[in-house]
Amino acid sequence: MNAKCRFPTILALFAAVAVSGAAAAADEVKIGVVNAVKVLEAAPQADEARKLLEKEFSGRDRDLVAAQKSLKTLEDKITKDGAVMSESERSKLERDIIEKRRDLKRDQDEFREDVNFRRNEEFGKIQREIVKSIQAVAAEQKFDIVLGDGVIFASKRVDITESVIANLKQQYGGGK
Repeated sequence: MNAKCRFPTILALFAAVAVSGAAAAADEVKIGVVNAVKVLEAAPQADEARKLLEKEFSGRDRDLVAAQKSLKTLEDKITKDGAVMSESERSKLERDIIEKRRDLKRDQDEFREDVNFRRNEEFGKIQREIVKSIQAVAAEQKFDIVLGDGVIFASKRVDITESVIANLKQQYGGGK
């Protein structure tokens, strides 16, 4: 169910609660709230994904840093020695610098795109696990509805965030 379909459903639920008597309906309808950002930050699956991505991209990151240092060395050389170089020597060095800048920019852009793609891929998997965990906790604790983003206030009584985090940790520990 997408967000556009959920909003009218939520409004209809609250309207039904208001019409049938707020005190009686509040006891009948069990509403829960979850802080998805807090869940994502505390999920061990997210830590594992961050470590995996760091390991996967650390070699390319080191290569980019080395290329930046190499370029800086050439730029320093032309700044320091450019006045005493022959015209052809300086011209060749300037072309090398331009070429290295272009290559470095292209490599940095590709690196950034690859990191973002993989991050989205890994965190998409985690978000699906979080949704399943929220659904499991909601079913286990017999909630009629669980709200997420956009909640301005929720009392501890209806906040199931810690239960969801515990469920994710149990899944993570149970899966290893």
